[in-house]
Amino acid sequence: MTTTESNPGDVGAVALTARDFKGAVDPDWCPGCGDFGVLNSLQRAVAGLGLQPHQILTVSGIGCSSNLPGYINTNGMHTLHGRSLAVATGAKLANHELTVVVTGGDGDGYGIGGNHFTHTARRNIDLTYIVMNNQIYGLTTGQISPTSRDGMKTKSTPFGSVETPINPITSAIMNGASFVARGYSGDVRHLTSLMEQAIQHKGFALVDVFSPCVTFNLDNTHNFFKDRVVKLEDEEHDTSDWKLACEKAMAWGDTIYTGVFFQVPDAPVLNRREPVLDDGGPLAFRKLGLSEDQAQGIIRRMM
Repeated sequence: MTTTESNPGDVGAVALTARDFKGAVDPDWCPGCGDFGVLNSLQRAVAGLGLQPHQILTVSGIGCSSNLPGYINTNGMHTLHGRSLAVATGAKLANHELTVVVTGGDGDGYGIGGNHFTHTARRNIDLTYIVMNNQIYGLTTGQISPTSRDGMKTKSTPFGSVETPINPITSAIMNGASFVARGYSGDVRHLTSLMEQAIQHKGFALVDVFSPCVTFNLDNTHNFFKDRVVKLEDEEHDTSDWKLACEKAMAWGDTIYTGVFFQVPDAPVLNRREPVLDDGGPLAFRKLGLSEDQAQGIIRRMM
């Protein structure tokens, strides 16, 4: 793979390839799982942007997809179910020079973590959120998730789901996300491009990814998506038109759109609006207003 030059501010950095971002542990996902394509795309994206492993923090919640930080060579944190965005927010505000990528699944992100999803988008925090949307709870062996289709038969809905699924694209747009995209894990080249754009975007960037679960979701398979996905780029979609973006996002039939639905390049970003972060560099590297004895005293009381 061809890579770009490393960030000019990173003295001594070398250009890396996707292979350099391979983690020490091999993925244990089911053979054919769409999450392999997501991991591959993310490794390609960060390498293509010239980033170094120490410049990146990958944060996740709980679920099959949330094991991803263990499979990529970056700083990583495996957090609580549905709470990855809250942890990532703290990390980003403590060190706003860090590239923070959050990974998870539809149950983790849109169900258990739905409240955090709403408010992270509203605050427009400079995070990239990659959701592996397999439309089912895979880790707990096949119950409906917030994105499962109406009528879907699973362990928890043997006679068919009676719930209306959430639309993460329209939800993100309405909640204030400034970059909203959807990809398909079977098209690594396109998905890599979407991730690169999301990481470069300043503000909250959602990349919802159709990532088929080959074990528990036999409705929304790779063949299902291959026959239906259409790239918005092929239709010269206007990413500044939120109404058109929502209309395209609600299409679900013979045509299902992927690509960038909506983007506001100059939307106010939280870490740029917070006065304490505006000057003096990242909080994590500033000197504490405490003596060494005071700092050690606090640490002793907390241990």
